[in-house]
Amino acid sequence: MEERSLRVVGTDKTFFNKITNTLTKLLIPTQIGFNGIRISMKRNVVIKAYEAFTAENVEIENKDELEKKYEDAYTAYLESLDKFVLDTIYKKVKNNTATQFESNALSQYYGIVQLKESEYNEYKYRKQKYLLELDNESVRNTGKDKLIEKYNKFYVSKQDTLYKGILKNYSIKLADTTNIYDSSKEWIYVKIFSTLEDYIQNILPLKQIDSKIEPIVKEYERFSVGKLDTRDNIEKNMILLKISRNLFTHSLPLVVAEQCYMKLIKDARCLVQDTKIAAKREKAYTMVLNLLENYNVELLATKVYWENNKEREEFKKFYEKYQQIEKLKDKDFIKYVKEKEILFIKNDLSKIKNEKTDYSRLIKYYKRRLVDYGVMKEIKLGKTNNKRYTRKTIKELITV
Repeated sequence: MEERSLRVVGTDKTFFNKITNTLTKLLIPTQIGFNGIRISMKRNVVIKAYEAFTAENVEIENKDELEKKYEDAYTAYLESLDKFVLDTIYKKVKNNTATQFESNALSQYYGIVQLKESEYNEYKYRKQKYLLELDNESVRNTGKDKLIEKYNKFYVSKQDTLYKGILKNYSIKLADTTNIYDSSKEWIYVKIFSTLEDYIQNILPLKQIDSKIEPIVKEYERFSVGKLDTRDNIEKNMILLKISRNLFTHSLPLVVAEQCYMKLIKDARCLVQDTKIAAKREKAYTMVLNLLENYNVELLATKVYWENNKEREEFKKFYEKYQQIEKLKDKDFIKYVKEKEILFIKNDLSKIKNEKTDYSRLIKYYKRRLVDYGVMKEIKLGKTNNKRYTRKTIKELITV
């Protein structure tokens, strides 16, 4: 009897599940319609609240009240988008009626939700970012220019805030270390660069680009398409850092940008010494020089507070030499290029000699360049051993 009873319950359950699934499929279009209307209403409210809050003629005493209305409207708008994902997209995926876009959207949603327990701050920012991106796609698909224009102002403003929050969260995670590159935090560097790239690809085109960063953005565009090798990726990340110094000065402060540069320089040094093909090694070497110049001139030259006074004095001497060499640029360009390269090689040699990473092959390569330029000499010594001669090569800096 017990077995028969279990079988009946199981059969009935399956039967009612089939009915429920059929009804759900029939009701999905209606649910989409309800959610669409709800989102549209909430979207219009948040746009109006944003316009009122950011209007130029707002009186100071009304600012707090308008800000609260805007934040309340924004919260209600996000809740309607969240409900849309859970009530509509989830059901469509469950009932095998979802498009590929909807399936990917749900997968991304749950990927973000999983961050809630381990990385709450990142979850908080990324969930908002995701929901806004989802609705932005819907707004653009309407083809209504006036709505797109109004929504775009709100969308860009909010996404700016969210990206800054995400980057600031990563900055805090790096701030508990010294400015020495920490390999255990590799994933944070990857996240920072991918977030910067995401912003430049998806948000920056919606804004009026500042003339100051426009040339740098054009540099980045060279790496935005096609398959990239290791050297290309390092160069691309260097450009992303340059752009970040203008867009995210506070969210990605100098101390964090410095660590990011050091990570790229480390990767570039290793690439030079690990590359076997001469032509590729030469290109990697040129990239190292560009990185070192960017790091020293674009970042360290703007550094106000130094924890180590000795390092500050050493940099001052280096930078004075750099400025003197820069004067040669218009007078004698060939000499300018040579002197600048020698300066950066010598400076980097002094940095890497005490590093934990084995840079022996890079040091050898650097010294070979200096020998070729005539600023180092090769001394060959002969040694007698049972009437046989062995030769040992010793390279020394020429003291000028």
